Amino acid sequence: MRFSLRLNNDLTLPEYVSLAKTAESVGFDQFWVSHDLFLRSAPIILSAVGQATSRIEIGSCIFNPYTINPAELAMMAATLDELTDCRFNLGLAAGAASFLGWIGLEHGSSLAAMRESIEAVRALLRGEVVARNGRFLNWQPDAYLRFPAPRVTPIYLGAMGPKMLALAGELADGVLPLLFPPEHYFGVKPIIERGFAKRAAALPPLDLAACIWVSLAEEETAARRVLAEKIADYGSSLRPLILQRLGVTQEAFGPIEAARVEEKDMDKAVGLGDERMMRIGVVGDPKQLLERLEPLVAAGVTHLSFGPPLGPDPETAVRMLGEKVLPHFA
Repeated sequence: MRFSLRLNNDLTLPEYVSLAKTAESVGFDQFWVSHDLFLRSAPIILSAVGQATSRIEIGSCIFNPYTINPAELAMMAATLDELTDCRFNLGLAAGAASFLGWIGLEHGSSLAAMRESIEAVRALLRGEVVARNGRFLNWQPDAYLRFPAPRVTPIYLGAMGPKMLALAGELADGVLPLLFPPEHYFGVKPIIERGFAKRAAALPPLDLAACIWVSLAEEETAARRVLAEKIADYGSSLRPLILQRLGVTQEAFGPIEAARVEEKDMDKAVGLGDERMMRIGVVGDPKQLLERLEPLVAAGVTHLSFGPPLGPDPETAVRMLGEKVLPHFA
């Protein structure tokens, strides 16, 4: 069994370093940080974390090929592998169209963009010239790394929709599907398996991370509040497959988004949420979390990935996971 943590890029650098050191000490295998627009820079965070740790793998969840060109993604992956003795995992995804819209970027041809980006990054890391005339990339024969990469960095694909999930099964080293709620795994796995049927024999076994949101605390009210805030921040960017599973429409998040962004009133935004939305994550203590995880592990999950907010006090939550959840499945 593998265990990982996923955090948004909204904390301070010292907090990430402290959390990563704690995660490493209690037995986590991976430490992922997001790269959402207008928050802190994930490459800088991961560099600091990589230098402060010695065993735990680090990863981006996620970079997209619209704001960071795949040439730069390959440069970044190779350099972070140099820095961390090959402990970096490159998490990619198409990104949320609404977020890209903030800076005037269109979210076009996302499936072709991800396929071409994965293939191009791998080729660059192998030391190849990558001249392409595709739907997304138009590169000349000068497209190659001017230094030897330490390895071909593993690429994980963040996916929510059926076509992207299938592509992950076909092409990625690992997949980071958001399981909102955790039981969404049972709908996602068959889609990934359809893509896996097309997978090249030369690719490694697929690392399917069961990515859930958790908010752990002894006091449930505080745990519910921080999860509700995350839902207010990100609910409007959820894809139809997840919304259908939750029984919620995209329009239901409209008033929440307006309260959060236009009125800057998080209390109002949180109050507009309902129990269907709260099913996105698991709230409570480790015992309640174990009850939700055991069916997934019984069904074959081999990688449990715990995502934000983790809890009102993330450091305490990481220790709770390390002391009371990880040993249960180790």
